[in-house]
Amino acid sequence: MGESPLFSSGSELATLVLTSGVLDRSLTAISDLYRSTNSNHEQKSLPFSIKYEVFKQSDLTIIAFVTAPTCTQNHLQEGEAADLVPSSYFKEQFFEFLCTKVNPSFSVNKAAIDLFISHQNELSPLKNEISSSISTATRLIITGHSLGGSIASLFTLLLLDSIDLSKYKRPLCITFGSPLIGDKSLQQAILEYSTWNSCFLHVASHLDPLPRLFISRKSSPAAGLASQTSKYQPFGTFLLCSEQGFSCFENPESILGFLVGMSPVGNPNKEMESVEYGNIVKRLSRKAICEDVIAWSQDETDAFQASIILQLIAIGLLQLQQLQQQKDLIKKINKQEKKFIIQKRKVFDPSKKLNDMKIYMAYLEWYKKESKAQEVGYYDSYKTEKFASDLDVVLFKKILTNYWKDMVKEVESKPQREGAAFRTRWLYGGTNYRRMVEPLDIAEYYKEDSCFWARVEEALISCKLLEI
Repeated sequence: MGESPLFSSGSELATLVLTSGVLDRSLTAISDLYRSTNSNHEQKSLPFSIKYEVFKQSDLTIIAFVTAPTCTQNHLQEGEAADLVPSSYFKEQFFEFLCTKVNPSFSVNKAAIDLFISHQNELSPLKNEISSSISTATRLIITGHSLGGSIASLFTLLLLDSIDLSKYKRPLCITFGSPLIGDKSLQQAILEYSTWNSCFLHVASHLDPLPRLFISRKSSPAAGLASQTSKYQPFGTFLLCSEQGFSCFENPESILGFLVGMSPVGNPNKEMESVEYGNIVKRLSRKAICEDVIAWSQDETDAFQASIILQLIAIGLLQLQQLQQQKDLIKKINKQEKKFIIQKRKVFDPSKKLNDMKIYMAYLEWYKKESKAQEVGYYDSYKTEKFASDLDVVLFKKILTNYWKDMVKEVESKPQREGAAFRTRWLYGGTNYRRMVEPLDIAEYYKEDSCFWARVEEALISCKLLEI
């Protein structure tokens, strides 16, 4: 069987998000919170504070976070705004659960974590309240704008650690115009859990400089799209918006370049100013409902590449007239996206790989039964390798061993608390593997000569006798 075709569904996912109403409801909560803050004159009295409110609706609970514009400007425009601080900096060890043996430390933006820690007396009880009141019917959105979105992301991480995602619906974190908050290690810790990574949706407009504030750019946007280096790394899904349209992206490597490339030409370092995401979302929602189609007469036989090109045009990174001049760039992005989707497919359903391994375990069971029928024995048959079936078992054993080595490595790299239970299916599968393969390991160890060490000892005794 050939490989199943690849699809890039970024445009379809963005359309679903825009027409679902979750962005409108999140922005309504944020606007209400801003109005409440302004009416109470809290922006002037508390310029460095976080404001949050829980909006309980009939079918949904929304927790909104905002900061005063002066707070955003003071925190993000000061000299240390782009500083990253290691996880050891958090005295309260909020995110200790993200550290593993493989990934023992990560770094977070100093401005964001300082604000978060300064409000721990309010946020910790809120997390406990939400965790204890959650039910199977609860639908939860955590949202925030600008630096408030960074706080929303950090709060969501805390919440994910305290919720049993196998029993309850996953919370969704939606940010609007928020800067990146962490480094590669934080990104990796979150990516280890595909369910965690899918809980974050970041909306970014090409007019908003905040989402790309901490991304280093050493070359022009066009040249830097496919190869971007930065201390800060994204996680989650990004809904990128421009005058031309919108699309969703999940590949972190591509997202960095796209954020830089979307910067308005001739004004990449535009001073921070408020971007009205409410109007942007309304306009794009109408565009999504009307199914606005990009007219394209190019002859493109590769459906996957065609979908990538249409997404790049939608977010304003390509013009129809530039396609011939940008062939190398399109090819590079196409290769990146294909690689990402293939890797995502492999980890999407880990139980499929386990089921494949069960087939090889069935071969070993059959081999054991056949050896017993021939009155040779499982152990002796493998050790002597007299039959063709013995050689087949060597291959099956190697495949199984490599699978379980990779599985152990994967588990060790995932964030989890000490003593956390392993999933039952894998626990039983690993126990069964050990039961079947351990005798074969012993047989392989003694294939050459089971009396080797005894003969070494006899040789040593003989040498001592010769010295006398």
